[in-house]
Amino acid sequence: MIKNKKAKWIVRLLLFVGTTISMFFVPWILVKAWILPLPNTVQEQVDEAIGHGFDGMIVYVDQAGKPPTFYTGGWKDRQKKIPADSKSLFKIASISKLYTAVAVTKLVKEKRLSLDKVLADYLPELKGRIENAEKITLKMMIQHRSGIPNFTDNPDFWNNEQESSKNALDFAIDLPASFKPNKGYEYSNTNYLLLRRIMDGVLGYNHHKYIKAKILKPLELKNTFFSITEVNLDDVMSGYYVGLDEDFKANEYGMLATAEDVGKFLRALNDGSVFDDGEQEIYAYEYNHGGLVIGYQSLAEYHKEIDAVVVQFINTTDFNGYEWNLSEITFNRIVKIIKKKN
Repeated sequence: MIKNKKAKWIVRLLLFVGTTISMFFVPWILVKAWILPLPNTVQEQVDEAIGHGFDGMIVYVDQAGKPPTFYTGGWKDRQKKIPADSKSLFKIASISKLYTAVAVTKLVKEKRLSLDKVLADYLPELKGRIENAEKITLKMMIQHRSGIPNFTDNPDFWNNEQESSKNALDFAIDLPASFKPNKGYEYSNTNYLLLRRIMDGVLGYNHHKYIKAKILKPLELKNTFFSITEVNLDDVMSGYYVGLDEDFKANEYGMLATAEDVGKFLRALNDGSVFDDGEQEIYAYEYNHGGLVIGYQSLAEYHKEIDAVVVQFINTTDFNGYEWNLSEITFNRIVKIIKKKN
């Protein structure tokens, strides 16, 4: 406790100055989006978010006891003036990690993988190339506790990101570990790149086929795909980067899905219906996730207190991350609206 009155005054002054400086550097659009009165409906919130500068937006809400609802705003294709369409395919980026984690779980139940075995057991060629490969377990990789550097944090990766993605592991090997195995947490895309390679090795074929057979088909997810090459480009929502006219729709960023398909998968993950007997006890990852690649950002969450799945797709990103912050504010406000109605 500060007893000296002068000291108290100085501390208050410093706090005021620090807060003022922080507010000066926070984009006012974020402050505005946060303090505006909460709309009465999700559609009003979507329209409000488009007013903040997003190009296009899709929201899917699946609340128990009610039919799923869709909300859209802005453009599917800005140049052609095609309005946002709830059935559009969207690049879900890191939400795909949930599908990978479920697939690994199923392979563990089938005794084709073990969460306690180490990276070097499955990919011995990486011993000496990835630090601690002989100590990092699959479970640590699933939970981002491996210490393996994130290849997307390597500046060289972004010199030609589309070409770099073909050999993404090259941007993570021969680098020092971020921390000793299981002694920290750092989100690393390299973990899941390696998990997918391990799956390919034990399966003897591409893990996409396994995910399709074990997850997509049982859940009847007919609008989920693994590559831009598998779909009609006209069915894909355009993706934009602030300050550029370019449409990133044709770029390869991995999995695509409709908001409804992601919502169905997330519901099945959280209620356990995606798992067979004994699998849910093995599952070692998250039950919600977000995704971010150039032109595409997504959030998918299950809220137990209202038994609702909410999926939000926004086709606008930027360098500073303000658009991501704005999307999180928007998402949280949508959840508040649903809770208020409930």
